[in-house]
Amino acid sequence: MANHGTDNKAMVWESNDQLTMGSRMSPGKTEDNRPPVDPLPTVESVGHMQRPKYPTTYVETLENHLKSNIASGMFAMGDAFKNAGLLLAPVLTMFLGVLCVFNQHILVNSANKMRERRKLNYYPNFDDTVELCFDAGPPFFERHAKNGRLAVNFFVTIAQLGFCCVYIVFVTSTTQQILHYFGYAMEIHLNMVITEMFIIVTILIRNLKYVAPLSLFATVTMVIGIALTLYISTEDIPPIADRRAVASLSQLPLFFGTVVYAYEGISLVLPLQTEMKNPEKFSTPLGVLNVGNLIVTLLLLSIGFIGYLKYGEAVEGSLTLNLPYDYMLSQCVKIAIAVGMLLTYPIMFYVPNAVVWTAVVKRWGPFERPILYEYLVRILLSLVTFVMAEVIPNLSVFISLVGAVSSTALALVFPPLCDLAVRWSDQDFGPFAWRKIVDYITLVVAAFGFCTGTYYSMVEIVSSLRS
Repeated sequence: MANHGTDNKAMVWESNDQLTMGSRMSPGKTEDNRPPVDPLPTVESVGHMQRPKYPTTYVETLENHLKSNIASGMFAMGDAFKNAGLLLAPVLTMFLGVLCVFNQHILVNSANKMRERRKLNYYPNFDDTVELCFDAGPPFFERHAKNGRLAVNFFVTIAQLGFCCVYIVFVTSTTQQILHYFGYAMEIHLNMVITEMFIIVTILIRNLKYVAPLSLFATVTMVIGIALTLYISTEDIPPIADRRAVASLSQLPLFFGTVVYAYEGISLVLPLQTEMKNPEKFSTPLGVLNVGNLIVTLLLLSIGFIGYLKYGEAVEGSLTLNLPYDYMLSQCVKIAIAVGMLLTYPIMFYVPNAVVWTAVVKRWGPFERPILYEYLVRILLSLVTFVMAEVIPNLSVFISLVGAVSSTALALVFPPLCDLAVRWSDQDFGPFAWRKIVDYITLVVAAFGFCTGTYYSMVEIVSSLRS
């Protein structure tokens, strides 16, 4: 999970909550039974995608990919390394990274295969792809095609709301330190209320066109913050022997949740490919997907290794919280990161709001004053994230929980299921059925991470609430 904002001017979104039974046609026929375009601008999780009027170049798409992955998850990597050990953490991070990227390739290939097989005149998105793949699979998958779409939208919504909760806790914790440095004492709950008031102002922006500049500014501040954080953290580093090489087994589930959270940018993979001038260059060996994730992996390894090596067992859920208190440059970094996170919130919030608002209109609409009701839904949904942030103020544990639950489902469950469904009829699993073996291994890893990560995160949350 991560900042999932992209250059929205390059995309055109059309609203559609599901593929109708009548729209499913046999190969060789063209499908175009989509409902009328909804006037509300929607996002990738609830609509079909069309080729943009102004497609992006390779470099521009790479920039968008990096923007979507530079966020709070990176600053939590020091805590992740603490939960695995200085020797084991890099190995497991690369393993999970390869697994996540491999599954992103599976999703892209499955979407392209479904578009070609069904001769679609639109580009299927994540939820479209899951439903189409399940519908093309054996009877068990076919029966659950609709449920697959609903499950994707559910987990995307939960993941994005989880990101929003993390941002509130992150901003509040950081501003508490900043205020204390300048001699102001404020009760943390009051600080959180003030933060929520600023957030409500940003989420009232309805059009993605006007949210995009906030995303750009947030990305710039985040990049500067990461660079300065690494610079400050490399001063007076202790010897490697002072840190644990391997952590206890009970801590590994927390590591798993944090790393998957940091890598979970899968919900924007298909939109990024769609907006490219040459989509075929997206998933080639030196394409955007591989190059972008290589850069992300190097950043995650650098921040995690340096963070844990520098601060040891005292490393916080965000590395910025460990920066020297009496160092003015540290405060500048914290201000930059806090502003970046605050402005990233409306980008994260746009997806769940679109899903929930579409469901509200479908259930109770149409409304005489739709804009008023939409604002009401936005405020209520934002207050939900505020309450969750109040209840679970432990940043590192919250990140692990979101990663274990939602990010695992999106990044490591749905792609292999799509792959199995599409390849099952032809038994096209390659020599020695290696594709089937890899899919099963991925599902086992996902099940282990989901169960253990959720359990240990909840144990830590209960413990922190009691204390």
